[in-house]
Amino acid sequence: MRPKTGFDFTTDGMMQEPSRKPRDTAEVPEQTPANDEGASPAAALAEGTVADRPAAEAPANEVDTLRQENAGLKDRLLRALAEMENLRRRTEREVADAKTYGIANFARDMLGVADNLRRALDHLPAEARESADAALKGLIEGVEVTERDFLSRLTRHGVKKLEPQGERFDPNLHEALFEVPDESVPAGTVAQVIESGYTIGDRVLRPAKVGVAKGGPKG
Repeated sequence: MRPKTGFDFTTDGMMQEPSRKPRDTAEVPEQTPANDEGASPAAALAEGTVADRPAAEAPANEVDTLRQENAGLKDRLLRALAEMENLRRRTEREVADAKTYGIANFARDMLGVADNLRRALDHLPAEARESADAALKGLIEGVEVTERDFLSRLTRHGVKKLEPQGERFDPNLHEALFEVPDESVPAGTVAQVIESGYTIGDRVLRPAKVGVAKGGPKG
């Protein structure tokens, strides 16, 4: 039995150094520095706050923008509603005016018919009326009935006859043609009506042509 030594023997009895295994030359992986893992919590919190700040400011800006847009839309809506209300009122007023004053030109032309009927009756002397026979009286009554019916039809359509006799002169309703010396009535009183006036609704269709008293006490 051979003694255990640090040498190996060949078949011929020669000594030989034992074969040495090559050393493991694999590279050792580099170790990651522990600076990040070992950072303090305060520093990490500070870095997180700075990183999250733009993300937090962005929604705030969007909210402000939406509020401004909402305010602008609300203002436009209120203006549109106000314009629609004004349009509705204006349309209603125009429709009402059209109903009331749409026949103004036609009614003004018809005033000549009323004037002629009144002139025919005024030019008949009172004595002739009293001494007239039945046929003439019937004609006179027919003209009077025609005049009353014509005026009633005008009134039905908003046309009214002015009765300024004895009233205070109103330049909006009357047209003064001359002055009449009369101390029994206050100055500025309508003393004589030459041509009747008419109104339609709140407007003057034709002013009354009158004579105004002067010389009396001031009214």
